[in-house]
Amino acid sequence: MAKSKGGITVGKIAGIVEAIAEEQGLILWDLRYEKEGASWYLRIIIDKEGGGVSLDDCERLSRAVDGPIEEANPIEQQYFLEVSSPGLERELTKPSHYEMMAGREVSLTLFRPAENGEKEIIATLIGLSQEKTIVLSDLDGVQFEVPKKDVAVVRLYEEI
Repeated sequence: MAKSKGGITVGKIAGIVEAIAEEQGLILWDLRYEKEGASWYLRIIIDKEGGGVSLDDCERLSRAVDGPIEEANPIEQQYFLEVSSPGLERELTKPSHYEMMAGREVSLTLFRPAENGEKEIIATLIGLSQEKTIVLSDLDGVQFEVPKKDVAVVRLYEEI
């Protein structure tokens, strides 16, 4: 499992959180252990089948995971625990996210501008090919691919 900035194995915490989230009818969307300024944050991002994560869902999961995470003691320093929804413009970071969001519009932010000078691509997500290439469809239904290594961020696109 990958280690985060704090040197902890995020996988150990993810296993604990995922099991409790499933019991509550929730999906562990993402888990991040990040430092901001002098403080560390354990961020648990949850979703629900059909969407609509409520504040009560976040609070209930926060209370349920607090004790088991402390018992497992994977984090030595103090940290703040945050539980939230991924929001409308959720970031796609795992292969399962690409599967769940296939058929939806996404926004890709590229590290460098494409040949046409654009740094953002908005298209319909088809899927992820061998975890290396993002397969998309333009407005005319023409499929094209973008190497994942060229993409800084992929988010669900919601026109406001």
